[in-house]
Amino acid sequence: MFIVMEEGATETQVESVIGKLVDSGFTVHRSTGVVHTVLGCVGPKEEVDPRAIEMMDGVQECHRILSPYKLASRKFRPEGTRLQVRGVEIGGPAVIAIAGPCGVESRELIELSAQQAARAGAKGLRSGSFELREDALRMLRDAADRSGLFVLSEVQDHTQIPMMSGYVDMFQVGSRNMQNFSLLKALSKSKIPVMLKRGISATIEELLLSAEYLLAGGNYNVVLCERGIRTFETYTRHTMDISAIPVVKKLSHLPIMADPSHATGRRDKVIPMARAAVAAGADGILVEVHPTPDKALSDGAQSLFPNQFEELMRQLRMIAAAVGRTI
Repeated sequence: MFIVMEEGATETQVESVIGKLVDSGFTVHRSTGVVHTVLGCVGPKEEVDPRAIEMMDGVQECHRILSPYKLASRKFRPEGTRLQVRGVEIGGPAVIAIAGPCGVESRELIELSAQQAARAGAKGLRSGSFELREDALRMLRDAADRSGLFVLSEVQDHTQIPMMSGYVDMFQVGSRNMQNFSLLKALSKSKIPVMLKRGISATIEELLLSAEYLLAGGNYNVVLCERGIRTFETYTRHTMDISAIPVVKKLSHLPIMADPSHATGRRDKVIPMARAAVAAGADGILVEVHPTPDKALSDGAQSLFPNQFEELMRQLRMIAAAVGRTI
């Protein structure tokens, strides 16, 4: 259920409505927009009569949300979510790029990768860190700072969160962990933004339900990521579900990015899929880029050469402008 307060509703009126809902057994999540305050409520099946809530002072309207995800629903935040990651806005008019190698192979490689990504126009540096060694995370952090980028890295287990929190600006939850609820529960208590990737066999609804788990725990800084799903096609690693981008945009207020590198697994398909994702409304792209992909220790076949990434960014600027956005 969600409640839209009237424009100019007082704090006393808002707190009165929250108090009634809490007394009725609901957990209330508050979203303050430019004009209205919206209250998202998750609670007992025996919901209160919406008309009783609408009669309270300061309430404009009250509706039941029929979808199983309440807080991730577009109705909870109709204007869409915009979040800040180290000064970079995700979910606004600008399409962002996050780029980097699969792993931190050496200090020299990650420094060069950061410089090349920043020069091409990326806003974030992505990389794993090979067994999540703290020295690798430190190298990743230092390289990003010197190039003015934020850091995205994958967390695989809840025990890694304390160590990683000192180095990363955004956690990545990989597709295999989309429904790892012990990990999601731990991340929901963090204030660090989370990029949640769609599982290879997950429906869009299941992706949004996993996001709901993060939101319900109190972490509203969530970005979704389409990274391809399993179908009967074998030419590419997975099938890039471009249609998921506008579908999510309609169903949810959360930003959505696209990862064509892991979707296709082929360098020659990454660029066209990235172009299609931006045209379809993606808020950003996540791309593997390596200074020397042929010598990469992992995922070399799907990693772009730096000059290819520069050309991709040039093309994406034109596509973004054509759909009323910037990059």
